[in-house]
Amino acid sequence: MSNFFDNDSPTNLTEFSVSELSGSIKRTIETSFDHVRVRGEISGYRGPHSSGHAYFSLKDDKARIDAVIWKGSFSKLKYRPEEGMEVIATGKVTTFPGSSKYQIVIEQMEPAGAGALMALIEERKRRFTAEGLFDPARKQLLPFLPKVIGVVTSPTGAVIRDILHRISDRFPVHVLVWPVKVQGEGSGDEVANAIHGFNALEPGGPIPRPDVLIVARGGGSLEDLWSFNDEFVVRAAAASSIPLISAVGHETDWTLIDYAADVRAPTPTGAAEMAVPVKADLEAQVATLSARLSGAMNRQMDNRRQNLRSLVRALPSLDQLLALPRRRFDEAAAGLGRSLELNTMNKRRSFERAAAKLSPDMLARRLVERKQKLTENAVRAERVIERLIERNKARLGRFDATLTAVPARLKAMTERSKDRLESLGRRADSAVMNDLRRARQSLVSQDRVLQSLSYKNVLARGYAVIRDENDRPVSRADGLSHGQAIAIEFADGRVDAVAGEGVSPPEPSAPQPAPQPARAAAVSKPARKSEPAAGQGSLF
Repeated sequence: MSNFFDNDSPTNLTEFSVSELSGSIKRTIETSFDHVRVRGEISGYRGPHSSGHAYFSLKDDKARIDAVIWKGSFSKLKYRPEEGMEVIATGKVTTFPGSSKYQIVIEQMEPAGAGALMALIEERKRRFTAEGLFDPARKQLLPFLPKVIGVVTSPTGAVIRDILHRISDRFPVHVLVWPVKVQGEGSGDEVANAIHGFNALEPGGPIPRPDVLIVARGGGSLEDLWSFNDEFVVRAAAASSIPLISAVGHETDWTLIDYAADVRAPTPTGAAEMAVPVKADLEAQVATLSARLSGAMNRQMDNRRQNLRSLVRALPSLDQLLALPRRRFDEAAAGLGRSLELNTMNKRRSFERAAAKLSPDMLARRLVERKQKLTENAVRAERVIERLIERNKARLGRFDATLTAVPARLKAMTERSKDRLESLGRRADSAVMNDLRRARQSLVSQDRVLQSLSYKNVLARGYAVIRDENDRPVSRADGLSHGQAIAIEFADGRVDAVAGEGVSPPEPSAPQPAPQPARAAAVSKPARKSEPAAGQGSLF
């Protein structure tokens, strides 16, 4: 009893942690609402997340619940969620312990009745119309006689058989079938991909590019035709560069692809009739046109033939055309003999007149006249030659006088040149002497500078130069060894000596004394004058 009253808890309730309580609530809700159907309006939908999941809310006029569609369930939905769409969602209710919220995990979703689907279609229609996808100016004309027709439909239905049968009856052409699902999950994506695939074919490639496309499906309910109201299908049809015929459902069935297509056919069979003309009609029309062309050509030839005959009748005959030229020719031929006789007589008279003027006396007179004229020309030529000779003699006289004066002129020029040369010689001698004087002065001054810098002047003041056996100057005492032969050079000559034991280098810290004459340990020869060194040494 004492332990019972010592307990701090005022009651005997079980104590839970937050995680345990949240987990218990989660299990209770999931057990109670593991399969529910909720009707509401989609709110806050912004498309699937990058992870593939879709997050939004379901609401009505009084309440709101969060909803999520996982990636696996989202890809299986027959109808994609859209903002403001009223739907019936099937799933389970669960909680999110991290924030104490509950939500419905949707596994299936469908519009809330046909009215909701029609409202969604109208909303999409208004949006696409505002974007210009249904603009008539975007529509393309169908080719009159396509070579290749592309068909997007189910390969197993009656639609493809009706289209192929109708095309083969009217005008057999190459037909390419892109098999797709026309109902159920993923059918809209397959139809859109088929339209894009046909447009992606290159002209002249291994697979021929269609000249016209037919998107076909048989009749059905609004839910069965819902794939052709898909946004991706409508945009693919509007963006197609190949003319597209929409043949979805019966004549009373309308889908959004009918507005985006270039032409809407009431039935798939009607689409085949729009795509190709009737070959028999074309052949009949060609035959009719050929017959008309042949008849027109024959009539034209007959008209031309009649016109030619009329023109021929209007032309004169050959005898009429040649009558006047023949007459002129005959007249000219008849007068030709008389003209030749008259011309000959005229020429003879002219010759006789010219011959009458020719006689020996006349020739003699002309010869005399020519001779007199030649004599006069010869006299004039002799006079001209005499004048030329006199003129040339006068010119030669002037030249002779000029040549006589040339030696005197040359002599005067020679004298002037000689005086000038003597003057230039004196100036050159003076310049050379001045240059030599300046050079001698410069040499003397440089010699004084050399003498002032020569080490022999230092030797004259009582210093000496110590040289080793190779005649190299020794500047430090540690450069000599005991018994080494050296030479001491004074100002007046050299003395040979041998280095003794008393030689030692000075202390590093003591100041160096002034140079003194080297002290020899032994003198081998008396002092004598030596020849000057081959090269000048340096004390520095």
